[in-house]
Formats: sequence, C-alpha cells, structure tokens
Amino acid sequence: MTDYQEEQRNEIEALQSIYNPDEIEIVQTEPYHVFTVKVVPQDADSFPDHAMSANIQFTYTADYPDSAPGVEFVESENMDDAQLNSLMDFITSQAEENLGMAMIFTIISAVQERLTDMMENAAKEEEEAAERKKQEHEEAERKRFEGTRVTVETFLAWKKMFDAEMAEQRRLRGISDVVSKKPTGKALFLSDTSMIDSDVKFLQDGTYGI
Repeated sequence: MTDYQEEQRNEIEALQSIYNPDEIEIVQTEPYHVFTVKVVPQDADSFPDHAMSANIQFTYTADYPDSAPGVEFVESENMDDAQLNSLMDFITSQAEENLGMAMIFTIISAVQERLTDMMENAAKEEEEAAERKKQEHEEAERKRFEGTRVTVETFLAWKKMFDAEMAEQRRLRGISDVVSKKPTGKALFLSDTSMIDSDVKFLQDGTYGI
C-alpha cells in the first residue's frame, strides 16, 4: 500500500533543498501540504520590458502523486488572462503526463521554459509591430511627397494643351504687341518650344516623378 503522506513529505523536503526560502513557502501542512513556488525564468533579465514570472500555489491531494495536485496562480507578472489560461492548460497537461511520480519540480522546470518562450514571443511581436509602424510611416511620407508620374504620353497631352493656350494668347495680344516688348524670362520659356521638345526626348528614356 502506497504511503502517500510519506511521499509528499519527501518531496517537500527535496523542494526546500532546491529552492531558496524566498522562492518556496509552506502555507499549511494539514490535512495536506499547501505551498507556493515563485517561478522565474533563468533568462528573465534578458527581457527587461517583458519579464514574466508566476507565483504558483500547489495543493496535495489524498492520493498525490497518483492524482494531480491542485494548482492556482497567486500572483503573476506581465501576463494577461489569455496567457495565464494557456499556462494553466500547459501545467495541467504536464501533471497528467507525470502521474504516479513526484512531479512538482518537473512542472516548475517546464513552466520556466514556457515562460522563456512567452517572453521571446512578446519581445518579437513588439519588434514586429514597431517595424510595421515604421514602414507605414515611411509609406505615408513617400506618398505625401511623391508627385504625379509623368510619361511621354502624359507630357505630350499636356504639351498639346499648352501649345493651344499659347496660340490663343498670341492671337489675342497680337503679334506686334509681342514683338514691341522686351521678352521676360517667363516669356522666353513659354515661347521656346525647343525646350519643351527636348523634355519630350528626355522623358523617352524612362518615367519620372515631379
């Protein structure tokens, strides 16, 4: 016949020899041991902005370890309800896999590894979110400063309208009026169709933004 209480006392003694007094606390001993263990990943310092820890309370049952211990979270750091629920499911599965043997140390070690994975994922998600935000900002700035795309076809269409407008202006002013006045720089530009023609040739090499 299995002496469950003896097995439980032996495990408590082993746990107290492994963990420091500030990591394990015996809450009660009767009728069954109830104790808390503060679980902190070994590399928590590597993730100062996402450091996670959990203070887990275990309660032995009459026939532990042939049945799973009671488990609940007393405190937690940097974990929301969804993460805590996921971690509890993980602990439950670990307990089921280790029925029949002292399992608290195994569970705690597995939780430490799990918390490390969770911290890494949280840091990665934050980094990816920051990168997405940066890219969105850069794209918005690019669209803000990007001008209308000019091709040979769009330039020729503009030139046709420009030529028609200039012809109408010359007709209204009269040729004599244009000749009698010293042309300004703007007038020279508007009247110098060779400059526009050279732009067409320039654009034929590719597409440019203005």
